[in-house]
Amino acid sequence: MTFKNRLTCLAAALLALTTFADASVAQTTPTRLRGAITAIDGKTVTIATREGATVNVKLADNWVVALVAPVSAADIRANSFVGIASMKAADGSLNALEVLVFPEAMRGSNPGHYPWDLQPESMMTNATVATVASGSDGQTVKVEYKDGTQTIKVKPGTPIVTFLPGERTDAKVGAKVFVGAAKAADGTFTATRLNVGKDGLTPPM
Repeated sequence: MTFKNRLTCLAAALLALTTFADASVAQTTPTRLRGAITAIDGKTVTIATREGATVNVKLADNWVVALVAPVSAADIRANSFVGIASMKAADGSLNALEVLVFPEAMRGSNPGHYPWDLQPESMMTNATVATVASGSDGQTVKVEYKDGTQTIKVKPGTPIVTFLPGERTDAKVGAKVFVGAAKAADGTFTATRLNVGKDGLTPPM
C-alpha cells in the first residue's frame, strides 16, 4: 500500500470514529486514554494510563495505527488545518500546550473550540490557520472555524506534531499512545485507531 493510500485509510478511520461518536449521543464523547501499551494481541490492547489505571480496549476488526511525529514551527502556516490544545492566561489570552498539524487528508476533523482534558480547564481548537506572526517569543496564530476565531500564542518549546501512517507492528509493548475509545453501556471500550508516538515520543495531545 502506498503512503497516500495508507494516509487515506487513516483519514477514513478517523472519520468513522467521529461519525460513530456523533451518532452515539448516549455514549457522549469518546473516552481519551493517554499512557503506554502494556499488552497487545491484535484484538485487545492494554494501556497503563497516566492516571495510574490499567484499561483494556477492544480493537475493531479494521483498526489502524497513526504515528505521532514531531514537526517544526515552520509547518504551522496559513491555510494549514491544526488542532491546538491551549490554556487561558490571567489576561484572558490563550497559550498553546501543543499543536497538531493535520495531514491534508484529515482537514476538517472535529472543527471548533471546546473543552479538552489534557490539563484542567484546557481547551482544544481545531481550525484553519488564517495568519501566523513570528516574534522573539514564538508565534501568534490566528485560526478560524465556522462559528468564530481564536488567537493562540505558540511559545518556543511547545510540542508540535503531525500524524503519519503507521503499521500495526508499531503498536507494541512500551509504546506511548493516545486513544479515543468508545465506551459501551457495559463499561467496555473499543477503538478503531491507536495514535502511537514515533520513536518513543509521548503524544502531547
